[in-house]
Amino acid sequence: MTDSKYFTTTKKGEIFELKAELNSDKKEKKKEAVKKVIASMTVGKDVSALFPDVVNCMQTDNLELKKLVYLYLMNYAKSQPDMAIMAVNTFVKDCEDPNPLIRALAVRTMGCIRVDKITEYLCEPLRKCLKDEDPYVRKTAAVCVAKLHDINAQLVEDQGFLDTLKDLISDSNPMVVANAVAALSEIAESHPSSNLLDLNPQSINKLLTALNECTEWGQIFILDCLANYMPKDDREAQSICERVTPRLSHANSAVVLSAVKVLMKFMEMLSKDLDYYGTLLKKLAPPLVTLLSAEPELQYVALRNINLIVQKRPEILKHEMKVFFVKYNDPIYVKLEKLDIMIRLASQANIAQVLAELKEYATEVDVDFVRKAVRAIGRCAIKVEQSAERCVSTLLDLIQTKVNYVVQEAIVVIKDIFRKYPNKYESVIATLCENLDSLDEPEARAAMIWIVGEYAERIDNADELLESFLEGFHDESTQVQLQLLTAIVKLFLKKPTETQELVQQVLSLATQDSDNPDLRDRGYIYWRLLSTDPVAAKEVVLAEKPLISEETDLIEPTLLDELICYIGTLASVYHKPPMSGPPIATSSVQMGAVDLLGGGLDSLMGGGSGSSFTPAPSTTMPANMGAPLGSGLGDLFDLTGGVGTLSGSYVAPKTVWLPAMKAKGLEISGTFSRQVGSISMDLVLTNKALQVMSDFAIQFNRNSFGLAPAAPLQVHAPLAPNQSVEISLPLNTVGSVMKMDPLNNLQVAVKNNIDVFYFSTLYPLHILFVEDGKMERQMFLATWKDIPNENEAQFQIKDCSLNADAVSSKLQGSNIFTIAKRNVEGQDMLYQSLKLTNGIWVLAELRIQPSNPSFTLSLKCRAPEVSQYVYQAYETILKN
Repeated sequence: MTDSKYFTTTKKGEIFELKAELNSDKKEKKKEAVKKVIASMTVGKDVSALFPDVVNCMQTDNLELKKLVYLYLMNYAKSQPDMAIMAVNTFVKDCEDPNPLIRALAVRTMGCIRVDKITEYLCEPLRKCLKDEDPYVRKTAAVCVAKLHDINAQLVEDQGFLDTLKDLISDSNPMVVANAVAALSEIAESHPSSNLLDLNPQSINKLLTALNECTEWGQIFILDCLANYMPKDDREAQSICERVTPRLSHANSAVVLSAVKVLMKFMEMLSKDLDYYGTLLKKLAPPLVTLLSAEPELQYVALRNINLIVQKRPEILKHEMKVFFVKYNDPIYVKLEKLDIMIRLASQANIAQVLAELKEYATEVDVDFVRKAVRAIGRCAIKVEQSAERCVSTLLDLIQTKVNYVVQEAIVVIKDIFRKYPNKYESVIATLCENLDSLDEPEARAAMIWIVGEYAERIDNADELLESFLEGFHDESTQVQLQLLTAIVKLFLKKPTETQELVQQVLSLATQDSDNPDLRDRGYIYWRLLSTDPVAAKEVVLAEKPLISEETDLIEPTLLDELICYIGTLASVYHKPPMSGPPIATSSVQMGAVDLLGGGLDSLMGGGSGSSFTPAPSTTMPANMGAPLGSGLGDLFDLTGGVGTLSGSYVAPKTVWLPAMKAKGLEISGTFSRQVGSISMDLVLTNKALQVMSDFAIQFNRNSFGLAPAAPLQVHAPLAPNQSVEISLPLNTVGSVMKMDPLNNLQVAVKNNIDVFYFSTLYPLHILFVEDGKMERQMFLATWKDIPNENEAQFQIKDCSLNADAVSSKLQGSNIFTIAKRNVEGQDMLYQSLKLTNGIWVLAELRIQPSNPSFTLSLKCRAPEVSQYVYQAYETILKN
């Protein structure tokens, strides 16, 4: 019988039955009961009530039962810290068990119980296990030190565990060495200033000895550690390289890439004249080629790493061009990456082969790939001068195919070839001009206009061609408009008599009819140049241009050296160093900026007249930072201290924030809500693309009230095509602050495995109204008088048919509190207060006439720019 029976639906009263079974005298019955408890826990049921009964089952010699109990303990210790202490004695006992498996199990579980109260009890057992005679126990204890350091770093340092861990690097067992290195590396990452991995030639020798015998993950830890070592001279570097080289033939690609990283780094220290240097270059090629026979995902990671290696040392793979030729069944991401590397490896020796291959690719069906292939032909021409003529004739052949997107890409790259080799291939301009009418992409149109302007003297009807573009000037993209302006000015300087009217027309369009500042500024500069000094204009506009360089997309050398140190990690795939990776939800706390709109009511709360109340410095803003300090008068209206009802504030229906067409198939709709003091962004993610989406993350730009995600965006399973998922993302208000326009604007970046997408949305201000926003009556009166009259704003709320009591209770649900109610000449006056998360108070007077559906709202606040948005919140709450 399989264990699936434990996961079948359960009945009521089961907890009592399990309790009885757990306390049974029969061992088998006990084991069955623990399995049922673990099964319930796995499917998300709360079985924490059985904590004492399960802990009692720890006293057993049965290893399987002990593992199950420890699993339960790891899960519930955090929520039941007081009861978890009951298990400490058993841990201490198990750490001295004759069976090494039980000793290791006890120390592993101890490391996973993240409860401060328990950690100090675990120091003694851990110290014994670090010096245990059995290597299995020692290697488990080494990892436990890293886990304990994460919970309580000071304790680990005080107890001397770090020194013990350093001693384990000299252990006789290779797995112990590998785990000690892994633990020290992890601790060093969180404390970059500490010199934990103090490597010297003796310890390096021990690591290299262990390297041959430990598991593949152990080898990766050791190789990563070696990569951070600086050899004292080239002899030591060569010696390390010789001992690392055998790892290149390992079956695990991660080990291979880690070995490549070490060799690439240490090659810097080797003289290029050494025979060994040439041998090493030859040895590096085969393992990299072998990585390309893996499945596509691994190939892609390998190709991204090879891209870095080829930029640093192209000679390693210069004879391996053929392995980067594209296969018909390669996924598009592999094809594009291979194409990139082919260009990097192109040289005079292999250019004929490369061009034949690229011409073949340009007739494929995949549009993105064809575009990249046509661009690649242009890049070959610019990189290998001897091949430029062949490349141009290949491009002309492609233009003759009349395939629209091929023609447009070809024109874009021919423009670059003209810039690299001026006055050499201008004979092809006539062919380019024949395709003028088919150009519909901004980049191709801009390239064609540049060519016409640059070679206007050789094109008889240049003025007609440019005039045809001018007809739809305002419909063109900025790129085309700027290019057209410059081209017509060039034409005028070359043929002034025939084109005076044309230049007047374009300057007028650019300066008087356009609202684009770049275009206007360029137009005015040309206008002034032409009107004041035509000779200077000629020197500026028709100046000799510098030739373009062959490789414009190379990574900057210092960044490349940094990325070489991260080969085999995510940084080498993104081509970004770890600190600047993809946007991930973080909330940086900038305390100085939290009270963004200045003041709030704090100055009234210090007790004396004019004395200001300054909060004590703290790492996070307390929830009641701006709340009235007890004045001893007692609250006449509300005995609960002004805490709002738990009904939750009004939540607007979800709207589409990011349409699928703008985000490669990802549609995001959402709304904001506030329930019992916590703000959340309620999202629906819908996949309208044809591929699976995963690896979601979210980040907010700085905003007026410091809104930031309080947790990462959790999408637990990949999002399949046509599937939607609902997520509630908790938010806090301790993020970075910057005043936005409008004030409630929120700019959001969402990342997935396809790309990063950006959108902005407006959040309703009432999600920031806090639960302790009820002011005392005297305080209200004093504050109302104290705020200057020019800070008062009046608004009309129309078409609202509620009476005063209904209005009061509806607003209280969204934390707008009524402090007093009066009836003056037949109309109800409500006096209300609310407080924002950053401590700003807003006072309100709401006038309601029983027969009139229009209310008058007067708002007073020390930050008057907030009033408009508070009024919008009133209107939203009352009308929904």
